[in-house]
Amino acid sequence: MTKRIVIDPITRIEGHLRIEVNLDGTKITDALSSGTIFRGIEKIVVNRDPRDVWAFVQRICGVCTHIHALTSLRAVEDALNIEIPKNANLIRNIMTAALHLHDHIVHFYHLHGFDWIDVVSALKADPAQTSALAASISSWPLSSPGYFKDVQQKIKTFVESGQLGIFANAYWGHPAYKLPSEANLMGVAHYLQALEWQKEIVKIHTIFGGKNPHPNYAVGGMACAINLNDNDVINMERLNLVKSKIDEAQTFVDQVLIPDILAIAGFYKNELWGGGVSNYLAYGGLPGTDINDPDHFLFPRGVILNRDLSKVYDVDLKDPNQIQEFVSHSWYKYDDKISGLHPWNGETNPSYDGPKPPYDNLDETKSYSWIKAPRWKGQAMEVGPLARFAIGYAKGNQEMKGLVDSALRKLDLPITALFSTLGRTLARALEAKYCADHLAGFYNELIANIKAGDSVTFNSEKWEPQTWPKEAQGIGFSEAPRGALGHWVRIKDGKVSNYQAVVPTTWNASPRDLKGQKGAYEASLLDTPMALENQPLEILRTIHSFDPCLACSTHILDKNGQEMLRVRSR
Repeated sequence: MTKRIVIDPITRIEGHLRIEVNLDGTKITDALSSGTIFRGIEKIVVNRDPRDVWAFVQRICGVCTHIHALTSLRAVEDALNIEIPKNANLIRNIMTAALHLHDHIVHFYHLHGFDWIDVVSALKADPAQTSALAASISSWPLSSPGYFKDVQQKIKTFVESGQLGIFANAYWGHPAYKLPSEANLMGVAHYLQALEWQKEIVKIHTIFGGKNPHPNYAVGGMACAINLNDNDVINMERLNLVKSKIDEAQTFVDQVLIPDILAIAGFYKNELWGGGVSNYLAYGGLPGTDINDPDHFLFPRGVILNRDLSKVYDVDLKDPNQIQEFVSHSWYKYDDKISGLHPWNGETNPSYDGPKPPYDNLDETKSYSWIKAPRWKGQAMEVGPLARFAIGYAKGNQEMKGLVDSALRKLDLPITALFSTLGRTLARALEAKYCADHLAGFYNELIANIKAGDSVTFNSEKWEPQTWPKEAQGIGFSEAPRGALGHWVRIKDGKVSNYQAVVPTTWNASPRDLKGQKGAYEASLLDTPMALENQPLEILRTIHSFDPCLACSTHILDKNGQEMLRVRSR
């Protein structure tokens, strides 16, 4: 007998994602992903000065504020043919790599880790054995028996009070948890340590951007001045602070994140479902020289189809036949709802025709989401760390390939294991190491350039609107922590005439298209086994592996101010 299970909301960060699945016995046979909030910032920026748009569109997300601002800057700079100084490119790379580090570590420990780590089980752990386990995998100093005993006492206080607080609304004791108690205690301890660490890495954004979140920027470069001998701008003291935060990040990744991921993955390596659509897309990012020089991107560009690592297809974001958004199952109106639109010609016209809330179920044969369905040459794609590492691996990036091969060798798994929920989680951790290792390189290059006499961070040549063409269009792209991010802008008479943003979760959480192709979330849940229909841990594990993020810091609360999680089966 088929049952319908609803989880709404399923996100642990920015909300409004609803998942419905059909469960036949103990396996999922169909799935539906619905974004349940409208995002209209594209309409807000029309008729505004393109030099100001970055400040608006970075509010699309309350987490990835930097990357939306950066992508918007690049779209306007592309439209107006503005070249940025070398220092500006390096600072942008430093801020981007720092964002990836912060996001990936917060994602694992605070948003996804407890899909693998059973907090309450940690109460049964022997702190001395936990210390021995930690010492066996890392030289991280906070690993004494006394330290783990103190953490265990904190957990006990939560549990005995009947108020689990930050550990509430979870399925502790679920049979899908595989870790021994000592590994669970170690994981909870590192959760708490990551809380302390994450507030330090964002100081890099504060130094270069003035604040975090929502740092400051400028079309044409960066809105910060460098003078090593001036106390009122970025000087050597502040640059030394940046270096110290980079060093701390490398240590935390090497001694905490990577050992934890490999230790945890060892207990789950036989659970390799959750692969999804089998097609992977990356726009490329972290330009070594210039954003128009993809051959020197640290994140390679390309498309893989059907998990075939022998062939990587080229991507042209300006080609109207490559990137298109469809709305046949979305609550939007196109003049021609059947055809897809390239983002330069994109429309954001809401047209809700779904059931009146509150409703029991959505109908996947009709429109059922506020998310559009982007496609590359008509194909559904997955974006994110797994896509980036698959493309890097296929293109022969030796550093990426080495990280993947080393991790899989330690786990005794084949390369095909990467295409799973576990592999997606592993790829995000490997990318954190990749970014941490390259942060020092960007920093050293910046210091060398400054010491060589170049302190320029801004190009003002085309700042004034009278230098612009009457009409222009541009594309800004980057690799956000969650995947390929693109902003497309049209400018007319000095104002924005059209603006479209296709964000990573638009790709991954997309609904079906006219051909019936599921988005990455929906496809990833097919054939997933479930132990308990009223405790869908396996669904959370797979969807959270994508790090879903749908709206700007908005959550659904009940009348008492508590965040709601609704799970229903019938």
